[in-house]
Amino acid sequence: MGDGEPERGEYSPDEAGEEDEEDDDDEEEEALSEQKEEEQEPAPCPLTEEVLKEGLSLLSKTGNGLAHAYVKFEAKSKNLTDISLLECFIHLRYVDLSENKLQDLSPLSSLTHLLWLKVDGNLLTRACMQELPYLQIISFARNCIKDTEGITHPRLANLSLKENKIQTLQGLSHGQLFSLQILELRGNMLESTAGLNLPKLKNLYLAQNAIRNLEGLEGLEQLTTLHLRDNQLETLDGFCSSMKCLQYLNLRNNGISSFQEVAKLQVLPMLQALVLMENPCSDEPNYRLEVLVLLPHLQRLDKELFEEDEQAEANEIRQKRQEEEKEIEGSLEGNVAE
Repeated sequence: MGDGEPERGEYSPDEAGEEDEEDDDDEEEEALSEQKEEEQEPAPCPLTEEVLKEGLSLLSKTGNGLAHAYVKFEAKSKNLTDISLLECFIHLRYVDLSENKLQDLSPLSSLTHLLWLKVDGNLLTRACMQELPYLQIISFARNCIKDTEGITHPRLANLSLKENKIQTLQGLSHGQLFSLQILELRGNMLESTAGLNLPKLKNLYLAQNAIRNLEGLEGLEQLTTLHLRDNQLETLDGFCSSMKCLQYLNLRNNGISSFQEVAKLQVLPMLQALVLMENPCSDEPNYRLEVLVLLPHLQRLDKELFEEDEQAEANEIRQKRQEEEKEIEGSLEGNVAE
């Protein structure tokens, strides 16, 4: 062993220095991590009697008609982290707790008369709540919700989950949400439409996701409006004839490049308005005319109504192409017979 070299099992001064620096780095990282967690965890701010009194309004008769109670409560932008004080106000029907720091809605479980709930801009990670028998409208916009499990209110007609972190639609079921008509899921992290089993649904908003595949749409028999703007669709497989009520379809800013894909929309018998701008196919020559040839019942493309002369020209082209196809088929049949 050369002079100055450490024996096995010993540290050289340089190695020891490097080790100490690494330990210091680890300690700093841990401290920063703990600090970050502390910053994320909001300071406790429970609902007070004073804020409660300020937010109560709309005096109304109670269920038995013999007494009166406040049925509306609003406390927006109060930094609230705890709403336990609301548990006793069982007659509330309209509650707005937007722009607070709530992570738990369990105190609302006793509000069995609740009709309308807005909790936008909080710190909720789940939309799961105790089932409320009369609840009809909920907005969970701008939270940190990751899934759609546990939403079971039987009379819920309008549900907003826009601008959350939802990756899958599993859990949204007709068995639990048989009154749902409007579903807003814009600005989430969805890659597929699989999991939607909501036959009463009429309006579905899925813009600004990362959807590549259209799946499970066959059960949406009453859907009239579907927004899929700003997604990653390159094909239009997934639409089916059971979607017999769909009238408005927005596919703006996707990756639809060919009219062959547009032709797949022929299965939608009631489609009247289609938005295809900012797709590659919208740059093709005679774009409007080609779409109308494929979809003769269409009344509006990219928010512009079709003129009579456009419809007449599209009809002529369509008839000519149909005749050409028949001629080709006849020729092929003749060749086979020979």
